[in-house]
Amino acid sequence: MPSRRWVAAATLALAVNLHLGPAQAAEPDAQAAKADAAAQVSGFKIRPVDDAWRAALPRNAEAATQAYLDRLPADVQAKSAAYWEGGYWMQLCNLLLGLVIAAAFLAGRRAARVRDWAARVGRGPVRRDMLFAGSYLALSELISLPLTFYQGWWREQAYGMSTQTVPAWFGEWAMSTAISLVIGALVLGGLYALIRRAGARWWIWGGVGGMGLATLMVALSPVFIEPLFNTYKPVEDGPLKRAVLQMAHAVSVPVDNVYVFDASRQTTRISANVSGLFGTAAVRLNDNLLRRTSEPEVRAVMGHELGHYVMNHIPKTLVMLSGVLLVGFFLAQAAMAYLLARFSSSTAIGRIDDIAGLPMLLAVFSVFFTLATPITNTITRVQETEADRFGLALSREPHGFAEAQLRLVEYRKADPGTVEELVFFHHPSTRHRILDAMRYREAMNLP
Repeated sequence: MPSRRWVAAATLALAVNLHLGPAQAAEPDAQAAKADAAAQVSGFKIRPVDDAWRAALPRNAEAATQAYLDRLPADVQAKSAAYWEGGYWMQLCNLLLGLVIAAAFLAGRRAARVRDWAARVGRGPVRRDMLFAGSYLALSELISLPLTFYQGWWREQAYGMSTQTVPAWFGEWAMSTAISLVIGALVLGGLYALIRRAGARWWIWGGVGGMGLATLMVALSPVFIEPLFNTYKPVEDGPLKRAVLQMAHAVSVPVDNVYVFDASRQTTRISANVSGLFGTAAVRLNDNLLRRTSEPEVRAVMGHELGHYVMNHIPKTLVMLSGVLLVGFFLAQAAMAYLLARFSSSTAIGRIDDIAGLPMLLAVFSVFFTLATPITNTITRVQETEADRFGLALSREPHGFAEAQLRLVEYRKADPGTVEELVFFHHPSTRHRILDAMRYREAMNLP
């Protein structure tokens, strides 16, 4: 979805969520039953083991890690690698398609003609800019729909992870597109008003405004947007809920409930997240996690998510990424000055505050954030490692954590190369996460 990616990049993704999959092991029989049920759902199988296997693991962390990875069948690893590496090509396709759409819109002075039409209809600079932005974003969404459908439904079905029908997928696409168009038109109309007002320093105020908007969206999205796509409700009272709340209270997290959402409507993936900000922050898990994993695994997942909360990862992420966003706006200013001078005659666009230059500006942001991927991924990956280690110390379940990471190989390559992990992985690799768990086991002299 190129246009949506550009809007998200310009406002720092509009929402920041920190994610982990499951983590922990249970009694052998119960674990085997859940593993069988999970395999029927997703077609994903890991060689099951029992407590005797765990007890016989080498004490050495590296050797124990390799023993865990050896449980992944070759076909599972091949399928996982194909899915994950295919995502690299999807990123490139989205980028290139977005650039082609921008170039086509700018060529032949098309953008200038649409701007003139928007000026006649909008009757005012802000309304004109919002109308132009909404029209361009809508056109981009329609042109990129075949790629969006392939990436969001067809490919997920091919790898056994989508649970949606085509009508259900299109319904959610239409809703998310409508929301993106409204937000995008408002944001971009405001951006161009700011450019006219701030002059040469627009990039500074654009970066500050983008961070303010990202913060607002992080706070409001869990309350107003995410419930449009899933139902969130408290986990039923019982031992699991009491155990999670006990962990939360042990680390002074002021929560009185644990929430579950019906992700199984869309996918077979297991996950949990901490989202929101200020009074909207909440720790939540999806129903696949409850169905497909054991109680100890859920406790460990929530220990990880509590780590995100305790270590203030959402506000820290916003602060760190604000620097990336500010650099992006600065470079966008320089790039736009060059591009406008170079192509002003062919596009009839000569000023940075001309809304007809929006396709060019969004293309610049798209290229910048693509090139900044190693930086943004590293910021997230470091915080995920911190939360992993916090969760291990809180749950004291290294075997369960390792078991969970094997499950995540369903959609995440297990053992990438160093450069590959640095550039493309927003979470640590399976090998690194299991190694952390086995180091904890070794250091604490656990079975």
